[in-house]
Amino acid sequence: MKTVAMVLFPNFLLLDMAGPMEVFSIANRYLHPDKHYELTTIGTEPGLLRASCGINVQADLHMDQAVESYDLLLVPGGPCAYNEKPPLLLHWLRGAVTRAGQYGSICTGAFVLGFAGLLDGFRVTTHWHYTERLIKAFPAASVEIDQIFVQDRQLITSGGVTAGIDLALSVVSNDHGKKVAQDVAKVLLVVMKRQGGQAQFSPLMAAIGPHETTITRIQQQVLEQLDQTFTVESLARMASMSPRHFARVFAQEVGMTPMAFIQSVRIDHARQLLETSDLPLKTVAFKSGFGSVRHMRFLFNERLGLTPAQYREQFS
Repeated sequence: MKTVAMVLFPNFLLLDMAGPMEVFSIANRYLHPDKHYELTTIGTEPGLLRASCGINVQADLHMDQAVESYDLLLVPGGPCAYNEKPPLLLHWLRGAVTRAGQYGSICTGAFVLGFAGLLDGFRVTTHWHYTERLIKAFPAASVEIDQIFVQDRQLITSGGVTAGIDLALSVVSNDHGKKVAQDVAKVLLVVMKRQGGQAQFSPLMAAIGPHETTITRIQQQVLEQLDQTFTVESLARMASMSPRHFARVFAQEVGMTPMAFIQSVRIDHARQLLETSDLPLKTVAFKSGFGSVRHMRFLFNERLGLTPAQYREQFS
């Protein structure tokens, strides 16, 4: 029997907890009793714990009582996960992971592990909206921004919210084979392996800065003329700079090269058209400045792990 424990704290995200736990619970239907998952919830406070959605949950144990060695110890996300550093929880986690076979996080639970010093030297991921924040907070960790989940030695971390289900299905598959995991996925009406990664859910480009500069003016002109052809030289002429100086200033202000910016906004524009219209792919490619459907398809596959047609099918 394999023991799975989930640590709960005030304002935790309920689906981060319930999704993976349901995977293990349903897996038990297909397993011999001596192979079952034994599920436990561990609370940081006595009594009921209120999830971020307002539902109260009673944990099985207070963390002071949780002295066993768990095969898998998981931490969910929630607003408190990245905004607070509860010393008692962090201290308990440092000891608990030394007794655990594996440990990990769902969504922003990665921040809790990070604050406990448990991410350094590992490849990890979190919800796409918080990857940049995780990178800045824990520079000794290697953050993979597009992965649904990442396993590195005994640490396993997942992307946002429902990615915890993907993480749990992977654990079941590793423990009991792909067939059991597939059966569980069918009960939950999810796929064993998603097409694409987290990038398909997130904008590739952040909003243009609120203060007008030469660079933001150029960015806005590109957005308004996406069907045109741009080069570093043509953009530099628009900015009245030399190409070399323009490229350097642009990268410093935007955080990417001019051509990477253009590629990202073209993809984002095409995504919007695919989501909100029935325009033919050829028209979408033209309006987004790709020149051809083939070129658009290549960049979609490269950046999102999906073709434009697959993207439209999933998100329109």
